[in-house]
Amino acid sequence: MSLTGWIIIAVLVVLVLWIMRMYNQLVNLKNRFKNAFAQIEVQLKRRHDLIPNLVETAKGYLSHERETLESVTQARNQATSALQQASKSPGDKGAMTQLAGAEGALTSALGRLNVVMEAYPDLKASQNMQQLSEELTTTENRVAFSRQAYNDSVMTYNTYRQSFPQVAIAGMIGHGEDASLLEFEDSEQIQQAPKVSF
Repeated sequence: MSLTGWIIIAVLVVLVLWIMRMYNQLVNLKNRFKNAFAQIEVQLKRRHDLIPNLVETAKGYLSHERETLESVTQARNQATSALQQASKSPGDKGAMTQLAGAEGALTSALGRLNVVMEAYPDLKASQNMQQLSEELTTTENRVAFSRQAYNDSVMTYNTYRQSFPQVAIAGMIGHGEDASLLEFEDSEQIQQAPKVSF
C-alpha cells in the first residue's frame, strides 16, 4: 500500500474517532439534562402530592369556598398530566411550554387559596395546615433549584451542539434539535418560594 493510502486511512480513522467522541459527548450532555429534569419531576410530584392534603385540611374550614378548592384540585390535575407528558420527552419545546403553563396555573390557584385562607384564623392556626404550608414552601424552593440545574444542563447541551463543527454533524447523528429550557410564565413568582403565613 502506498503512503497516500496510509494517509487516507489515518485521516479516516481520526475522523471516525472524532465523530465518535462528539457523539459520546452529545449523549453525555443530553443524559445530564434528562437527569436534571428527573430531579424537577421528583419535586413537582412531591408538590402535587402535597396539594390534596392541603385541600383536604382546608375543606373543613372553607366549606363556603368550594369553587376555590375545586380550582386548586383541577389545576393540580392539569399540572400532573403536563408533568407526565414532559417526562416522556424532557427538553421538547411543546412539553416544556405545556408544563410551564400548567405549573403557572397551579401556582395562581394556590395563591388564590392562600388569600382565601387569610380570612380563617382557625385554619391559619391549624398545626396540619402550618406543616403542609411549610413542606410546600420547601418543595417550591427545591423546584426552583432543580429548574435552574435543568436549565444549566440544557444550556450546556445546546451550546455544545450549536458550536462548530458539531453543528454540522449533530443532526446526522441524532441530535438535530435544541433542548428547550423550562421557563415559567411568571418566573419571578415561581423562583421565589410562596410566602405563606399561618
